[in-house]
Amino acid sequence: MTSLTWTRRRRSLGRFWAEFRTHTAGMIGLGILLFAVVMALIAPLFIDESVTSVVEGTGSRWAAPGAGHVLGTDESGRSILLLIWWGSRTSLLIGFLAALLTVVIGTVVGIAAGHFRGWPSAVLMRVTDWFLVLPSLVTALVLAAMLGGSTTTIIIAIAITSWPSTARLIRAQTLAVEARPYIERSKALGAGHWHITTRHVLPNVGPLLLASTTLEVASAIVTESTLAFLGASSNKTSWGAMLRGSYDWNAATQGAWWYILIPGLCIVAVVMAFTMFGRALEAVLNPRLRRAG
Repeated sequence: MTSLTWTRRRRSLGRFWAEFRTHTAGMIGLGILLFAVVMALIAPLFIDESVTSVVEGTGSRWAAPGAGHVLGTDESGRSILLLIWWGSRTSLLIGFLAALLTVVIGTVVGIAAGHFRGWPSAVLMRVTDWFLVLPSLVTALVLAAMLGGSTTTIIIAIAITSWPSTARLIRAQTLAVEARPYIERSKALGAGHWHITTRHVLPNVGPLLLASTTLEVASAIVTESTLAFLGASSNKTSWGAMLRGSYDWNAATQGAWWYILIPGLCIVAVVMAFTMFGRALEAVLNPRLRRAG
């Protein structure tokens, strides 16, 4: 039975990959993401956090991109290339962890609201609606300012303001799954709440969660960059913090376009890559979208 199960899983993964490869945008997004993640992971092998220190700058101030510094330097003579490289670790880490926490909270609330009917569902959905109507950026900004603006605080602030949409999505999917006949048979055979939610509901909402997570990462990276630019983050090594630095030191009036453009392009490229990958993933995993295509 175990061998048969693994054989079926390998065949399923093979069919998934064959279908995913037909989505050109998804493959481009996947390639960009793999490059960004690999570069972030190997960064400590070549550089360390000292590249972000204002006293470690090795170039002249506001040096334009050239042979000495491929992407130019900032107000302290620090290499923009090295800052971008090291900052990718912070931006991607916050994006992944904030998205993971968002999905965990949204999944728990969504499955609970869809599985338990009556007043538990009503209370959970009213709480979800309350968080949903709050202006997410303003709420995250207030939370980050109140709690200190550390990396952990930024992750929590993003997750707290982002989980309601995931919860509503998962609740709708949970209601659809529990309306199927085999759920009624499982209940008739004595299956409890834990068995139904973990053995039946969660595997069915899993593909949707996977696609949703990739889109949440993109949203979290944008939110972190916005919070850093607004000064709510105490982290000085992210791409958003670089944009804040370019604003504080008037890079535009200095003609240092590279200090503004390059971090912004990195954010746009990674967010677009996550979006393209997530949309392609959703199209492959969602039978309705696959039939529509």
